[in-house]
Amino acid sequence: MTETLQREAYRRMLRIRRFEEEGTRQFMQGKIPGAFHASIGQEGAIVGACLALRDEDMIVGTHRSHGHPIGKGASLEALMAELMAKSTGISKGRGGSMHLADRSVGIIGQSAIVGGGIPLATGAALSAKVRGSDQVCLCFFGDGAVNQGTFHESLNMGSLWKLPVVYLCENNGYAITTSLVESHAQPSIAKRADAYAVPGVTVDGQDVSAVYDAAHTAVVRARRGEGPTLIEAKTYRFDEHNVNLNAGMTDPYRPVEEVEYHKRHRDPIPLFRRALLELGLSESELTVIEREVDEAVAEAVRFADESPFPEPSELCENLYSRPIPARGKQAV
Repeated sequence: MTETLQREAYRRMLRIRRFEEEGTRQFMQGKIPGAFHASIGQEGAIVGACLALRDEDMIVGTHRSHGHPIGKGASLEALMAELMAKSTGISKGRGGSMHLADRSVGIIGQSAIVGGGIPLATGAALSAKVRGSDQVCLCFFGDGAVNQGTFHESLNMGSLWKLPVVYLCENNGYAITTSLVESHAQPSIAKRADAYAVPGVTVDGQDVSAVYDAAHTAVVRARRGEGPTLIEAKTYRFDEHNVNLNAGMTDPYRPVEEVEYHKRHRDPIPLFRRALLELGLSESELTVIEREVDEAVAEAVRFADESPFPEPSELCENLYSRPIPARGKQAV
């Protein structure tokens, strides 16, 4: 990473952390409808991978996907507005927390279906190859998605057709409440690449620089027409599967000692902050970045609060087809 990229990596990791901390508060206050899945703890894997892309490259995310748009450069204001179902959101208030899309920064979409984004990313990569656009698609998914048929079918197609796609598994060790040990006969996700004759790489997902190096190599390879790479980024989410209004942040299926260990010793942001100081960046430089991020998140909340909800008359806009208006009396 260049020094410029290092600064940007720290900024984007902080933007994800502060945005989701504030988003959690807004959700608990009832301002964000639906569910809220935070990626706090996984910022290194997200940002390291996204920084290896060009602006015109594409990404596909998961249900835990506020971090992915931020990692790719999406507007915090429009993103917070989307979470609050406001008309100024990146999907005009229609997508909410789990279905975000923003073509302006290459975000094809996020899906709440486990493994649902993997074939979409494969199709986007096929489109890029057919169009000769020189784009690469980065596909994020969790360890639980690796046991879905979509994962295997997509890797097979991607390899056969030498598609410009990078498959990145954010392996946080748990698919909702089921541990990887209980659900994977082969615990190494990277080894599954062997079945499809593509490179399989395991990297420390809490080390943003290491993720960037792995992703950069994979992106360059994909752009040269050499096909996909499977990257397993070993990371950890600090909060429960989703914020629960009744239970707060209770998380009964993971040992308290395990969670605390990762928070104290494996937090990607303090780890990277220390590395930056050792590389020569000053405390004052990092403080300026931190202040700017705090101000940007506060402005995003203000913008979302002041934005209007979509009008009821706009309900059927942005559909593939409009519903046929009902005629006569409706059945009771």
